[in-house]
Amino acid sequence: MSTFLYALGRRAYRAPFRYIALWLVIFGLVGAGVAAFAKDFDDDFTLPGSEAQVALDSMESTFPEASGVAADVIVVADDGDSVEDSAYKDEIEKEVERLEDLPHVDAVTSPFDDMVEGTISEDESAAMITVQYDGTQQEVGEAAPDQLLDELDPLRDALPEGAQVEGGGQLFQITGVSISWVEGIGVVIAFIVLLLTLGSFRAAGMPLITALIGVGISVLLVVGSTAFGAVNSSSIMLALMLGLAVGIDYALFIVSRARALLAEGHDPLEATGRAVATAGSAVVFAGMTVMIALLGLSLAGIPFLTVMGVGASGSVVIAVLISLTMIPALLGLVKEKITPKPTKRYRKAFAAAQKRADDSASQPAIAAEAQAAAGEPYPKTIMNKFFAGWLHVVTKIPMLTVVIIVGGLALFAIPASNLQLSLPTAGSQEEGTPARTTYDLIDKHFGPGFNGPLVMTSEIVTSDEPLDDVERIESEIEDVEGVDQVVLATPNRDATTALFQIIPTTSSEDPATLDTVDRLRDLSADIEDEDGFETAVTGATAIQIDVSDQLGKALVPFGIFVIGLSIILLMMVFRSVAVPIKATGGFLLSVFASFGTVVLVFHDGLFASAMGIDSTGPVISFLPIILMGILFGLAMDYEVFLVSGMREAYVHGATARDAIKAGFASSARVVSAAAIIMFSVFAAFVPAGEPIIKSIALALASGIFVDAFLVRMSLVPAIMQMLGDKAWWLPKWLDRILPRLDVEGEGLAHEVALRDWPEPNSNYRVYGRGIAVSSGRRGFAQVDISLSPGQILVASGQARKALLLALSGRVGLTAGEMKIGDMVLPEHAGRVRRRVPYFDLDKRGPGTMPTSRELSRLAASAPDLFIIGEADALAGDNGRDLRDLVYDLQAEGATIVLGLPDGDVTGVLSPNTNYFHLDLDAAKPASERGTDNGDGGVQAHAAGHSEMEGVQS
Repeated sequence: MSTFLYALGRRAYRAPFRYIALWLVIFGLVGAGVAAFAKDFDDDFTLPGSEAQVALDSMESTFPEASGVAADVIVVADDGDSVEDSAYKDEIEKEVERLEDLPHVDAVTSPFDDMVEGTISEDESAAMITVQYDGTQQEVGEAAPDQLLDELDPLRDALPEGAQVEGGGQLFQITGVSISWVEGIGVVIAFIVLLLTLGSFRAAGMPLITALIGVGISVLLVVGSTAFGAVNSSSIMLALMLGLAVGIDYALFIVSRARALLAEGHDPLEATGRAVATAGSAVVFAGMTVMIALLGLSLAGIPFLTVMGVGASGSVVIAVLISLTMIPALLGLVKEKITPKPTKRYRKAFAAAQKRADDSASQPAIAAEAQAAAGEPYPKTIMNKFFAGWLHVVTKIPMLTVVIIVGGLALFAIPASNLQLSLPTAGSQEEGTPARTTYDLIDKHFGPGFNGPLVMTSEIVTSDEPLDDVERIESEIEDVEGVDQVVLATPNRDATTALFQIIPTTSSEDPATLDTVDRLRDLSADIEDEDGFETAVTGATAIQIDVSDQLGKALVPFGIFVIGLSIILLMMVFRSVAVPIKATGGFLLSVFASFGTVVLVFHDGLFASAMGIDSTGPVISFLPIILMGILFGLAMDYEVFLVSGMREAYVHGATARDAIKAGFASSARVVSAAAIIMFSVFAAFVPAGEPIIKSIALALASGIFVDAFLVRMSLVPAIMQMLGDKAWWLPKWLDRILPRLDVEGEGLAHEVALRDWPEPNSNYRVYGRGIAVSSGRRGFAQVDISLSPGQILVASGQARKALLLALSGRVGLTAGEMKIGDMVLPEHAGRVRRRVPYFDLDKRGPGTMPTSRELSRLAASAPDLFIIGEADALAGDNGRDLRDLVYDLQAEGATIVLGLPDGDVTGVLSPNTNYFHLDLDAAKPASERGTDNGDGGVQAHAAGHSEMEGVQS
């Protein structure tokens, strides 16, 4: 990966306007597509397949007049007045008639209708009008709420002074997205932090530019996806919040690494390539973990949550891609102008080192010598001293640090255990909005259950006395504990289905309502058993309960998925058992702290008013699963950026404890800046965000703060200090089967070191020194090899197949260095496999040769290197075509490698063919290495031998 990213960074640096223009064109095209095809958001929370959802869907055919969206109008009389008075009753009846004329209104129920009950409060101080529409909230259009409110003005004017008229209900559920100036505070804070961290306006502006463009594209894509399906309006805010945070942070990591490389003396092009390769690799891994965790939200099996996860993961994809391409393009515009200014002490040390250096010394080598003599090459001494002091404090008595942090964060588990969950209602909207005002008035005058009615449907098609059966079922419902009253009980027009509107004694957010729904469902089962009437409990409240129940069931498997993913991915990155376990344990502590903070603020009201939260109570049902998914990915970001520096120092020879200091010193400043930026972005959505987003934003802000500063920068170094070398232990069998992810850029360093090896612009097709391979029971060691265009090598001996597999990139070297053309192994093994044809004639079976199509393809596009195993099968008429192809390819300059059991080329090569023979079984003195059967010097030779698994190489 680092090799690919290195090349990508250099390409973007060399052609900055092309990459910048590409992203701007993408922005414009996506915006045009949204303008042409986007539809409204759909904020209906559905759960396909659930009892409540199935019953609600069936109502579209059995009770079409009750299946659309509804609105509530409440009329509150002046103190001492009664809504039964003619001054109120007459005007309310007139208002009912006016409302019936509104577009899409199917029916309006007067509070004085004899068919309904409970629409006038017990003290006659308030009355409710129900307005039923003929479609969903999206179908009736965005203008419907305003039309309803405007139509209430004549009623307000006609009623006595002091009376109150308000409209609310489902129709007024939030479907729009608003972004206020408060969210901009997070961006301003982010810029200040970037400026303090990077010390340059140009450098600080880059992450903001790329993040804003990236988040703009992400948001437009979410809006545009409404053309293809239902999208919740919260999806856009989640994508905005997450895309902005990770977009700034990912770009910061790359810019910071580029400036550090510039300070080390690298030219701007090389610094950009290496920064994208190293920091970019960590960005890809970190982004991948966030994306996988977000896509894991689909495990809940809830469509709107899946859409939210896909939308948010899409914003992360855009953030990663734009950081990897547009940041190096911007670096190509500013070039060396963002190089950190050195201190006076460093300038003197650099001048002295330059005088001592010979002509062959490179700038990075001189800079490294100066840095060693002077310390940091740019003025970060205050911050460096702070972080060095912080590290000293947390690692001096590591066990004390562990006890304090783990014990303190574990206390948050107490409030976290009281977390109450619910889907959003009008009661969670901001004070003063029509829906919130209506909700509060209904709660005050009618009771909490009227804001969350339940609906029961019963298939009475087999009933002989439908009216009597409806009355009997109504009586049975009213006897259920938790039911306040049944305000409507009626069969449909053809008497096939009965509908019952039930008012519970508790609100929809109250856990007691869940018990009421369970008892009603038990009653439904009894009715079905006794009468054969298929009965179901439905309505918005019942669906809300089903969704919450489904989320609760999905939380454990999702947690296992996230934790298991965390351990596996971190094992691949750090080649350690202890590091992933420690990282996962820290993540769980951050989750507990985040949940506990949400409960203290949203349930207990602690600092709620200061944060702009005007109502407390249950939080959104999917907060736990959303938080675990996002926080997992972000926590792994900090783990990778902090601990990868420690591992890099450790694998380069530092002791375990010195590696902690080196990794912390190189990463702490940037990780702190990234955490402050993320915290600021998330926190800005708490006072001004949508009701659904407020709790998610607070949970993420608190989780980020705890994870970055208490877990990663305090607990992690303390535990690493306690573990010492054991922190990097990994069983050999596990090391062999785990894929390798070069996050630290070790492979890139190896590739760059061998870029001009053995000499600049060399023409070797194969060049290796001291190479060794251990492949099963066949292997070799200490082999030097060099082949030029048009040469033929014949390899023999028991380990010949191991050599052929190594030359074709199919088996890794266990020692030595080798290049195939300009491709360094093992970094370019994939490219070598794609470019080097390898035919093992033994595997093809006796007498089986490549097909004519394969031969034609090779002849049409001659490879630079062509390898044939068990080439003795070429002898005879059966191998004539392939043998002829070998000579044709050689004539075109291809290098040929043949594997023969005993090196006998009789019948394989013509007697006058020049070739070189490498006998891997021979142990010869240096003067006898190799066999020259032609006009050249010895180009391939075996140097010595060794024992490998009992077989002499």
